[in-house]
Amino acid sequence: MRFADITGYAAIKKALAGMADSGRVAHAMLLYENDGCGALALALAYAQYLACEHPHDGDSCGHCPSCNRIAKLIHPDLHVVFPTNTGSKSGKTKAENIVSDVYMEDFRVLAVENPYFLESQLMEAIGLETKSWDVNVAEAKELSRILSLTSIEGGWKFVIFYLPETLRLEAANKLLKLVEEPPEKTLFLFISHQPQKVLQTIFSRCQSLRIPPLSPQEVATALSALGYEEADAAEQARVCGGSIGAALYALRSGDDTRQFEQWFSQLMEALLDDRLVDAWAVGDQIAALSSREKQKAFCIFVSDMLRKIFLMQQDLEDLSYATASRKELCRTLAGRVSPKFASRMQTFLDKTVYYIDRNVNQKILFTDLIDRMSININRV
Repeated sequence: MRFADITGYAAIKKALAGMADSGRVAHAMLLYENDGCGALALALAYAQYLACEHPHDGDSCGHCPSCNRIAKLIHPDLHVVFPTNTGSKSGKTKAENIVSDVYMEDFRVLAVENPYFLESQLMEAIGLETKSWDVNVAEAKELSRILSLTSIEGGWKFVIFYLPETLRLEAANKLLKLVEEPPEKTLFLFISHQPQKVLQTIFSRCQSLRIPPLSPQEVATALSALGYEEADAAEQARVCGGSIGAALYALRSGDDTRQFEQWFSQLMEALLDDRLVDAWAVGDQIAALSSREKQKAFCIFVSDMLRKIFLMQQDLEDLSYATASRKELCRTLAGRVSPKFASRMQTFLDKTVYYIDRNVNQKILFTDLIDRMSININRV
């Protein structure tokens, strides 16, 4: 991955290249982003630039052996860490002994094909759709062992650490000294979606860099470059929140999105008509989804739809970025629900996602959420 392959982020790419050229390379960096916004692509491009045998004009050559191996995630001095657990692809290995290498081939296939992947896509790729995940003590021990060894190619050693907010406390304690005083020419590149949850002991030892959402024009350009029709690219660019990963996911999972839209419409109509039994029936279908990630995705979908409804109630329809298929639905609902409904429900939707992550019974969660929606939908 070269800097030139990444849409947008001109200032960030220039800053990273400048750090490498000046020799002022921070031993640990925390790149924090909204899910799917490009931090992984930037981290890989930065590592490739540092390892490149023939860098020029502020970018790696893209052709030397080091560039080719990093681009394929097979460089012997590039180590990737991400949260794990036992899953459908882990065999009989106990959870406490699972490390990233168990799933590395799945990670490699996903990241090479799409470096903007979402968390949910990684969970699906490694078979953890119905499980929680974290970075455990075994991972910390293995990383310490690897980094104690000499660089195989005599240059930099890189650690791409995906989601440090999932570090267990005991694992973080084992890594603390390593992050604070790593071996010579060792670079930690942490990629976080919730930097506020990264342990302060780790956070404080990193140089932090915000990877902001892209503009709709930049997302549309990236999608068009990947071969999507201009109209489809433009529509998704308006509604993805500046995340290429989110836009790609929506384009590739149209069936799920259409189902979410249908359920949302049925749910709101049932609640507005005071048909609570019918609303609960929709909740049962959502609770029966095949993975927790899809249940969370539905909650996020509802949150976004309520945001659009709220903006329409404030006569700010242009800022809602609603697709053609959703604009009429949101416009109709904006005239029927309480002006305070959207803001009140955000807290409950966030709590539902929180408890889904903690494996609380999903049928209870969605029954409770629908009850709260029923109470607030017309409440002044």
